Amino acid sequence: MSQLATDTLVEVRPAATADAADDVRKARRESLKPLVLDALVPTASYYLLSKGFGMGTMAALAWSSVVPAARTVWGLVKERRVNGLAALILTANVVGLLLSLVSGDPRLMLAKDSGITGTIGLAVLVSVAAGRPLMTAALKPWVTKGNAARIASWERLSAARGRFPRLERTFSVVWGVGLLGEAAARTVGAYTLPVDTMVAMGGVVAAVTITLTIVVSGRLAVGPMEKMVEADVRGR
Repeated sequence: MSQLATDTLVEVRPAATADAADDVRKARRESLKPLVLDALVPTASYYLLSKGFGMGTMAALAWSSVVPAARTVWGLVKERRVNGLAALILTANVVGLLLSLVSGDPRLMLAKDSGITGTIGLAVLVSVAAGRPLMTAALKPWVTKGNAARIASWERLSAARGRFPRLERTFSVVWGVGLLGEAAARTVGAYTLPVDTMVAMGGVVAAVTITLTIVVSGRLAVGPMEKMVEADVRGR
């Protein structure tokens, strides 16, 4: 009888482990889905169409707006709420389309991308003031790592009043300020530096800004939030 029980346990454990692994993979896919559909797909589509296939800026922006536009409409009609990240990307694309109508001034064309970045940064800050920080969609998958227990911990900590929601807002504030700062620096550079210099410096400004923003937001928000989630999971 003892041998039978041991054999049964040996047979059940691999199945349980496989089920747990499937749950983790499913949770990871679900946590990353909004970020992929609402931000990465439209952005990648724009660069693929404009740089890869040589499509004009306006056409590439228009086609890359299809997914966020559909997601925004779906949220309004079906779920009776605004899909913040999809609406943000759609708004940025619309701003880009409007700015693309302006031609002839090379400095204005250099500042065009700043208008898009600045719009996103401003929208992120407004979302924090409204109590619905937009950057949470990008932050949550990295803190929870697709783990079901960590996702549940995130929901508990985020719903409670205290340090965790403040850190969640801090993350969006850092990114909003960073994007606005990058937009301001590129705009100033477009109208003060030689055009050739600014063309070469544009990518550098963006890279430096993103790097600094990642470092600062990591120290001020991501790191402490990960520790809080880990502590909450261990305490269960």
